[in-house]
Amino acid sequence: MNTKPVFHGSDIEKICEYYHLNREDIVNFGANVNPLGISENIKPVLASHLDILSSYPDRDYQSLRNTIAEYCHVPADFILPGNGSSELIALLIETRAPKRTLLLGPTYAEYSRELSLSNSKCDEFLLKETDKFTVDVSALCQTLLDGNYDFLIMCNPNNPTSTAVLHEDMEQILTFCEQHDIFVMIDETYVEFAPVIEDVTAVPFTKTFKNLMVLRGVSKFFAAPGLRLGYGITGSLPFLKTMKEKQIPWSLNSLGAFAGELMLKDKNYISQTRQLILSEREKMYSALKSMSAYKTYRPYANFLLIQLNQKEMTASDVFEHCVKNGLMIRDCSSFKSLNGEFVRFCIMNREDNERLLNELRFLCCQK
Repeated sequence: MNTKPVFHGSDIEKICEYYHLNREDIVNFGANVNPLGISENIKPVLASHLDILSSYPDRDYQSLRNTIAEYCHVPADFILPGNGSSELIALLIETRAPKRTLLLGPTYAEYSRELSLSNSKCDEFLLKETDKFTVDVSALCQTLLDGNYDFLIMCNPNNPTSTAVLHEDMEQILTFCEQHDIFVMIDETYVEFAPVIEDVTAVPFTKTFKNLMVLRGVSKFFAAPGLRLGYGITGSLPFLKTMKEKQIPWSLNSLGAFAGELMLKDKNYISQTRQLILSEREKMYSALKSMSAYKTYRPYANFLLIQLNQKEMTASDVFEHCVKNGLMIRDCSSFKSLNGEFVRFCIMNREDNERLLNELRFLCCQK
């Protein structure tokens, strides 16, 4: 029986303590954060504007909302900024107060935690490995109907599978949900990493569907998880008004609002990130497909999920080998609905990606 602990992507301190490693010697492939870090273009600007911390932020965040509106091509009235996507997930669930929720799984555990706090009955509609973790729209809609659900949550692209529901399928799902009075929350934390963002994002649908809210943030793509800036987009203005009334005033600090504007306007950083992630992801995906020990799936986020095909190879073993070589990946055993031996890792800098591929090749030859 395996008694080794299973770590989450942000548990680097616990991992270093358990394996007696130094944090500075670890490349973190588990956190899914842009390897470029905070844009060098905005660091000096932020440093020279620290005085804004002496003032309350604009309660309506009008300037930030205008910037998000331009970035997402939606009206500013559709937008609600918040203290990270986590605050908005909790606020949305509290406001909707759903009775029966269906999650597209396996997925991020925070959704079910927040639902439990709101006493919503929660079930999962599991993406199947045999379908390469793509959604069966007909089966999903039938499940929603049979279960009398009033709330659907999707992470798109999905964590941990990195697969995505594309535009045509999403429109079918939203249409069905609208017809059956089902509200849909879509977490687009990873959408800016998609090969073609327009093929994946549901933001344009907020102009036509009032049963929809899309959540985004700056933690992953803009490498700013400590900033705690997220935003929600919905065309249901009465619902947005109710959410705002429940939200703690000034939940996003002045520096966070200012930094968010700078990030969303930094076109060079956005372009540089997409060039790096898309090229390195394709290289890693192609390399893994050539290794018989692993099975991978077409990725849309900045990470890849792989299944271990050799019976004697476990996710725990692969994680431990990699971390002892300074490469922290994610053992996916903690995703309760992901049956089998899976690991996940994000795209890092070119040299670090090659190091990881070499370790995976080594393991492939050893078994």
